[in-house]
Amino acid sequence: MTELEGKVALVTGGASGIGLAAATLFAAEGAQVFITGRRQAELEAAAATIGATAIRGNIADLADLDTIAARIAERTGRLDVLFANAGGGSTLAPITELRPDDFDRDFGTNVRGTVFTVQKMLPLMPDRSSIVVTGSTSASRGNPGFGTYSASKAAIRQYARVWAAELAPRNIRVNVLVPGPTDTPGLRGLAGDEAYVPALLAQMAATTPLRRVADPAEIAQAALFLASTRSSFMTGSELFADGGEVQVFPAA
Repeated sequence: MTELEGKVALVTGGASGIGLAAATLFAAEGAQVFITGRRQAELEAAAATIGATAIRGNIADLADLDTIAARIAERTGRLDVLFANAGGGSTLAPITELRPDDFDRDFGTNVRGTVFTVQKMLPLMPDRSSIVVTGSTSASRGNPGFGTYSASKAAIRQYARVWAAELAPRNIRVNVLVPGPTDTPGLRGLAGDEAYVPALLAQMAATTPLRRVADPAEIAQAALFLASTRSSFMTGSELFADGGEVQVFPAA
C-alpha cells in the first residue's frame, strides 16, 4: 500500500521546484493531487506530467483562493493533505534600503497568502488531515539583507505553532518543512545570469556540512513524511531538511 493511497492533496506552488517534486511524489504514492501556480502554461505542463489537476491561482489573491477551494470541493468534496508551499522572496535589502512596496509584497505572499490558504482550505479538511507549510533556514539565522524574507518565514513558523494548538482537538497536524539550499529555478534565478549559476550553487553548497545543495526530490521525501501517517505523532514541529546548514553550521 502506498503512503497516500486514497488521499486528496493540494500543493500550492506546484508547477516547479520543491512543489513540483512533492506533487509528483504525492501522486506516485497514491494521492489525487491538485496543484496551483500563477503561470498557466507551466502549470498545465506540470499537471499533465504528474497526472494532477491544475488550478491557476495566486495565493495572495483571496478570490483565487476561493476559486481553488470551490474547484476542489466540486471535484472531491474534501482535502486530506495541504502542502502550503507557494511563496518567495523578492526583497533582499538591508534596513536602510528597504522599501514599503517590497515589504508588502513579501509579507503579502509569504504570510497573508499562506494564512488565508490554510483558512480557506480548512472547511474541506476532515479530522486527522495534515498541513505542511514551507519554512526557511533564514528564519533561524541573521543573514544581512534577508530581514523581510526571513521575518515573513518566522511569522509563518509561529502561526504553525498556534494552528497546531487550535486544530489539535480535530487531530489535524500542522508542521513546518524547512529546506536548505535546493537546486530550484528560484534559487538559480538569484544568480541573475545563467553563467553565474555554477558559482552560486557552489557558494550555497559551502554553507552545508554535506557540501552540496539538495535535489528537490530529496525535500519532497521530507514533505511526504510530514503529509503521511508516518509522522502521526508530530505537530507544531519544524523538520529541517537542510544538510545541516542550521544545526551544524549555525550563523556566527
